Amino acid sequence: MIKNRRTISLGVGLAGVAVIAAACGSSAKSTSNSSTPSGGSATTSGSSATTTGGAALTGVGYTTPTAPTGAKISGGTVTFTEGPGAQPDYIFPMTSAQVCGTNNIDQFSALLYRPLYWFGNNYSPTVDYNYSIGQAPVFSNGDKTVTVTLNNWKWSNGEPVQAYNVEEYVNLYKANPASNYCGYVPGYFPDNVVSMSSPNPQTIVFQLNKAYNPEWFLYNELSQITPIPLAWDRTSLSQPAPTAVSSSLPDSTKAGAEAVYKFLDAQSKNVAGYNNSPIWSVVDGPFQLQSITTTGQVTMVPNTSYSGSPKPTISKFVEVPFTADTAEFNQIRSGGPSALTIANLPPQYAPQLSTVTGEGYTDNKAASYSFNYFPLNLNNPTVGPIFRQLYFRQALQHLVDQQGWIDAFLNKTAVPTYSPIPGSPASPLASFNATTNPYAFSTTAAASLLTSHGWKVVAGGQTTCTSPGTGANQCGAGITQGEGIAFNIDYQSGVSTLASEMNDLEAQAAKVGIAINLTTHTFNQVISTATQCTSTQPTCKWTAENWGAGWIYAPDFLPTGEELFQNGASANYSNYNNAQMNSLISATVYGSASQEKAAITAYAQFAEAHLPVVYGPTSIGTYQGDAGTMVSNKLGGYTPNAFGYMTPENWYLTK
Repeated sequence: MIKNRRTISLGVGLAGVAVIAAACGSSAKSTSNSSTPSGGSATTSGSSATTTGGAALTGVGYTTPTAPTGAKISGGTVTFTEGPGAQPDYIFPMTSAQVCGTNNIDQFSALLYRPLYWFGNNYSPTVDYNYSIGQAPVFSNGDKTVTVTLNNWKWSNGEPVQAYNVEEYVNLYKANPASNYCGYVPGYFPDNVVSMSSPNPQTIVFQLNKAYNPEWFLYNELSQITPIPLAWDRTSLSQPAPTAVSSSLPDSTKAGAEAVYKFLDAQSKNVAGYNNSPIWSVVDGPFQLQSITTTGQVTMVPNTSYSGSPKPTISKFVEVPFTADTAEFNQIRSGGPSALTIANLPPQYAPQLSTVTGEGYTDNKAASYSFNYFPLNLNNPTVGPIFRQLYFRQALQHLVDQQGWIDAFLNKTAVPTYSPIPGSPASPLASFNATTNPYAFSTTAAASLLTSHGWKVVAGGQTTCTSPGTGANQCGAGITQGEGIAFNIDYQSGVSTLASEMNDLEAQAAKVGIAINLTTHTFNQVISTATQCTSTQPTCKWTAENWGAGWIYAPDFLPTGEELFQNGASANYSNYNNAQMNSLISATVYGSASQEKAAITAYAQFAEAHLPVVYGPTSIGTYQGDAGTMVSNKLGGYTPNAFGYMTPENWYLTK
């Protein structure tokens, strides 16, 4: 899962993830989900379900590629808007929690380094084997053995993509999984891989420690793998790039693999070094990096050795950075499609949509498979004991005026969010829909919850604990006599709608005596601060971080929760720990495929009621949480990816 970025996200607007978790959008809520029985061989066909919030599901520009009038041209430059302060700043596809965002993955590294399996094409949150390096996995031995055969694929240096390139990635991951990759959950991948073997160069076999739901293992485990080239298996630039697989390569030992990871991590943090790097120039995706500027403008050109299909026909793909959503809108208005081929319209400018489309854009309201939230740090040494009280999280959720924000700040381009299951686009893998708000906006309800749990509520003043202890009507463990409720929310800068939302939350909290202090930082700074921690760590001083759009489901594409809310998961930024939640998540992992939907529903209902995070309205926008994605009327071959991944190899321009 990725922190999603919101321009105004992909957080992940999520994380996904963010985040999503980083440079992508939020999903629209569906009034109904039409779904088919789950299975490991899900197709990429679109759904006919309808949605609210203005998000379409099918048709031209959604499940059918755009086909503009005019003669198709070969070449040309396509430009795309990055989010404010969310330029790519990490190229290595093994992303730690600090850099796990859609700005670095969906919109950057995945264009250069193709994942083992590709998901989300044709606006469907399902696997697409036609775009994948790996063929459909074969499960045997009671679902404890997984065999993956690779398609014929090559790196740009001429070497074949082989089983070793998969093993190399897994070895680097296993060396220090909790630190090396944001998708890590203790006990799951790669811990659950007992051994790997290669009966031939194009086949890799995973022996697992127990049986897993095959659908879950494909969507949430194998999905994490991105083959990496042999040329990266070294620990310094002074070493020559290896050209042959051998048992003496650094990644063959845990210490050596960690040394390789640290080398690649350091190279990835050196953004200025990307342009002439002998490491990052070896790619197997449809594009290769031509340049990246100090401000974050990215220029990619086709990889002439790309093995997949179709091959790119445009000459360049350029991602344009912005410092604020106003600057983005000004560029849309002043340059139009001639300057920005694909542009994300910030929600506050939705009333000017007809003017913008009149310049030569089509308004695409596709949503990403994501949901909006922000975490509270339950392990913060000062305010964490308050955050750990369910009644407090319920009270705080009552202060989030989702519909009011949608009407006043988001120009009705978002939908309320009550659970971690996206409503749009429709998925054949999950059918839960939360349509009634269990914690409707009410300062009265918030005050009542606090009063009934031992607090003296002082509207406009300071609410204090008058009944410390762990009884039914007391404040709770770790909360002292006379203690007040005060904490900081740090949120993404440069996003006026997000600022309006946080200012309103601050004002509503003051009405029940809760003091919220607001600070702002760039998207990249916010997501790097919101990390899992223990109360004694210096990094655990943060209280709440809001990157603006929550989480997009990638590269764990099935919304089962083990990355977000299971105890110890790298992306469990709230540090949430609940035995019942862990049990419900386990049922989605180990249960049968026939019971998967029921297990996801039970998990989602618990997450809706117990509030492991603070839910907020989820905006429309595949790439960011926007009023819509403006697509030039002269761009052909465009359909949104359900997870915000981009496929400019499909796109072409017309005269």
